[in-house]
Amino acid sequence: MALSSLMTPSSHAYIPKTSSPTFRRTVRCSAAVPVSTNFDLRNYWTSLMKEVDQKLTEALPLKYPELIHESMRYSVLAKAARRGPPAMCVAACELFGGDRATAFPTACALEMVHAASLIHDDLPYMDDAESRRGQPTNHTVYGEDMAVLAGDALFPLGFRHIVLNTPPDVVPQARLLQVITEIARAVGSTGMAAGQFLDIEGRPNAIEFVQEKKFGELSQCSAVCGGLLGGASDDEIQRLRKYGRAVGVLYQVVEDIMEARTETGKDGNCKKKGKSYVSVYGVEKALEVAEDLKSVAKKELDGFEKYGEKVLALHSFIDFATERGFSIRE
Repeated sequence: MALSSLMTPSSHAYIPKTSSPTFRRTVRCSAAVPVSTNFDLRNYWTSLMKEVDQKLTEALPLKYPELIHESMRYSVLAKAARRGPPAMCVAACELFGGDRATAFPTACALEMVHAASLIHDDLPYMDDAESRRGQPTNHTVYGEDMAVLAGDALFPLGFRHIVLNTPPDVVPQARLLQVITEIARAVGSTGMAAGQFLDIEGRPNAIEFVQEKKFGELSQCSAVCGGLLGGASDDEIQRLRKYGRAVGVLYQVVEDIMEARTETGKDGNCKKKGKSYVSVYGVEKALEVAEDLKSVAKKELDGFEKYGEKVLALHSFIDFATERGFSIRE
């Protein structure tokens, strides 16, 4: 689905004007969820990050050949990583009554494939980035050859980690196969790779497709995988799919707006090639897009009103994507 099909004209979204906005505790939800309820996303997210960090460290021991594993660990265990995909996966699983322990293997796998995509995305013949997650990019430290190998190794490791560590007595085999299929689709030639292809090709009028594939796919996949692990129905999975896709693109659109306003690139890197919604349509149009995406995501969550306050975690990701209301790693 093209990004344009998700959007209708709307008012401007709020975007933070400073690089260090203050933390906002109240999650603004639809009328289906009590708006007076406070949800502490920082505590929820940071507690998850500690558990995910520990499990990723255990999943990536340093072994032969050492240099490849050093390179893999360097990107996956970066201290500034926000762990967005794992957090969304766990939140979606818990929404439907699933145990977070059940979701952790998939959550870690999502972080592995995310790191792999970033390693490849940063290469000189891709986006040619010098820094990522507050540190030099993988190829800058280990060389382009080792960076390619590290990314190549992380993709299958993620799938292996899911199969070997997900409790078979909790998650039916059919559900587990759906999770693996979902991740494979998201990172494949019709998913993230398709977005990167058009980003490289620079085809005119492709920015919506590029943004949806490069940034919406993994967020969509994270929400859907969590739902599958938690036992969501087919209709609920479709809602999670639309919600996750909208949140993923929303996060990036806001990131581009913030960069345009501060005139700096991501991680202080000004070499960005300018293939963003802001560079194509300008800040004002990007603001409209952000507001539309926010509305789409919230509308999909309206369908989960029967779960009450459990849906607040997913609502809070929308507001965080829009406002960056706190620093996760302090």
